[in-house]
Amino acid sequence: MPAEVAILTAISFTVALGFGIVAPDIPAFARHFGVSTASAASVVSVFALLRVLGALPAGRLVDRFGEHRVMAAGIAIVAVSSILAGISGSFVQLIVLRGIGGLGSAMFSVSAQTLLLVSVPPGQRGRASGLFSGGFLVGGISGPAIGGLLAAWSLRAPFFLYGGLLIVPAVIAAAVLRDRPQRGARGGPRAASPFAGIARALRSRAYRAAASANLADGFAAVGVRSAIVPLFVRDALHRSAVWTGIGFLVVAVLNAATLLPAGWAADRLGRRPVIVAGCSVSAAGLAMLAVLPGLWGYLIALAILGPGSGLLDVGPAAMIGDILGGQAGQGGTVVASYQMAGDAGTVAGPVTAGYLVDTASYGAAFGLAAGVLALAAAVGVFAPETRPPVTAAAALEPAHSARIEAADRE
Repeated sequence: MPAEVAILTAISFTVALGFGIVAPDIPAFARHFGVSTASAASVVSVFALLRVLGALPAGRLVDRFGEHRVMAAGIAIVAVSSILAGISGSFVQLIVLRGIGGLGSAMFSVSAQTLLLVSVPPGQRGRASGLFSGGFLVGGISGPAIGGLLAAWSLRAPFFLYGGLLIVPAVIAAAVLRDRPQRGARGGPRAASPFAGIARALRSRAYRAAASANLADGFAAVGVRSAIVPLFVRDALHRSAVWTGIGFLVVAVLNAATLLPAGWAADRLGRRPVIVAGCSVSAAGLAMLAVLPGLWGYLIALAILGPGSGLLDVGPAAMIGDILGGQAGQGGTVVASYQMAGDAGTVAGPVTAGYLVDTASYGAAFGLAAGVLALAAAVGVFAPETRPPVTAAAALEPAHSARIEAADRE
């Protein structure tokens, strides 16, 4: 694979490791300013909200200035804002700085995924996406343990370590990575409107399938799992938070174990079957969580959800990469809108499922999440296959992009 894959995977690991270090510390650090629990939680929310709001502007910056410049700037913004957050003297300063960090995070994530998808030949996009997602996953798992130890010593220390860790990937992004030459030479003029690339993508059944799968994954496998499962363990299973951690570890391990096989399948068998399988398997896991009783039912359901999430980390992203072959000068905007779909699902999932828990039951909440995934699977069934033929895939990409658009019009 191109060297960019290894570099971007290492950067994703470092960024996720730093975020994992600081994430458990944020509510406690906010509370030391004397604010309520809800206000402390809003520090987490403002970061996520600014990521969503900053995604499309970040995409436009990528299209105008190039992936590696925007990536370096985004990581630097997160680093500086984190260090300043560590020395903040008030709650207002903390929340403003975390919001600025969210904007930098949007710049990094959009530019990094765009560069990844345009750097690899079509026949390697699935495996490259798996490695990139694996870097995030392993870093995210490793960070909280380090952060917990640091926070026990000082609530400010995790912010300083987070900012310091990000200096290295910021320098690498600025000095080592380069935009691919194909950026400006992929057939077709630059979009006249910031939304022209999105409008063109929305007319594609392949894009709608990938974005729907990402939204469903954010809604169900990420949002509902993260927000509702801990409450389910406490209220329905009457178990301690230790079992929440065990369940999440089961999901993470099986997710990680699925990434490379899923990448191989996406590159050899096609993006569409991986997307449909990922949505279907994840839906089955959440449905089982709704109907299987007891602790063993909970563990079995999460063991099924893990591989489904792994498939969804790979298939939709690879399909978006195929679509970018025909989106000259608009790749950043298209990737930004794709990521926004996932972020929107992550925001909507906990709120909607929480309402159902309050008014109906946990089973209803998990059933809704399974239904969202099943609907995304149905959208995927009717999408065209975007993977170029395995033989000479890289050489055939421009012509294959035209065939994707022709299939979408049929």
